[in-house]
Amino acid sequence: MNTAYAWSDLFPEEEPMAEGPDHPPLPPGHGLHPPAGELEVSQLEERLGMNLPPSYRQFLLYSDGWGVEEYSLWPVAEVGWVRDVLPSRVEAWSVPRDEVPDDLYFVYGKKQNHHAIRAEYLPDTLIVGLWDGDLLLNPHVMTSDGEWEAWLLAGWMAGAKRHRSFWDLMKDLCTP
Repeated sequence: MNTAYAWSDLFPEEEPMAEGPDHPPLPPGHGLHPPAGELEVSQLEERLGMNLPPSYRQFLLYSDGWGVEEYSLWPVAEVGWVRDVLPSRVEAWSVPRDEVPDDLYFVYGKKQNHHAIRAEYLPDTLIVGLWDGDLLLNPHVMTSDGEWEAWLLAGWMAGAKRHRSFWDLMKDLCTP
């Protein structure tokens, strides 16, 4: 399935800038960054050893990052597995937990229990940014069209707000 995600609808005030003589690169942390190239995205997939979820891949081709400090989506060069980028985060969440049954885990939206996370998935999640917590993509839960489950993992909510895809997570975070 090749869905076109309307990133400009989520970021209506901003347009990603193309680099070139008329448009120098934006400083890091300034709005939407110039798009990542297909080569950069392919190299990230090669480094990770798997294809990115379609909505996240399309975002990178739309903008190679967005935002500042604790509210940001990271550029391709900064994205990585949580176990490599934030090993202390994995350790902090690795306390023994009760097993979460599927009928509780696979609930999304307002009825979701934020405490019902599977911490054993955390080391294998991809950290793609921060939003007053960690923005993670979970390849252990994948839809038939290749989307990965997306998490906002934050200590202040003692769990994760999970979504079916990166697109759904961003719609939730960016829509008032």
